[in-house]
Amino acid sequence: MAEQHFQARVIGRVESSLLERRDAPKQGDEGGPEAWLAFDPSVERGLRELVVGQEVLLLTWLDRADREVLAVHPRGDLSRPETGVFATRSPDRPNPIGLHRVTILAVEGRRIRVSDLEAIDGTPVLDVKPVLPRSSER
Repeated sequence: MAEQHFQARVIGRVESSLLERRDAPKQGDEGGPEAWLAFDPSVERGLRELVVGQEVLLLTWLDRADREVLAVHPRGDLSRPETGVFATRSPDRPNPIGLHRVTILAVEGRRIRVSDLEAIDGTPVLDVKPVLPRSSER
């Protein structure tokens, strides 16, 4: 397969009390703190209609990940068998895109406060998408 490249645009940054990878929980619901998302002025119009209480999927670029890793011991537990990264939520992977399900706690202009975010301070934000109800709940 021919290697292809594309560019993703960073639309904001995470502002978190988590400063180092070692400080972050494995998943947001395992003690991830509240954090602010600070968005670039150029995307402010796209933030309209986001409201307190809404669940969203936040996509980030895990910029401090090791992009050469293809297999890990899940959760860093060496007693567990080595597993391909695509069968895990490891941040270390060829394209380290973070996927975080969070709840909006506050909206203040271009800043949005969210719950349970395990991303560390300065992590680039790529996108925000609403959590849609399952087809049976629509």
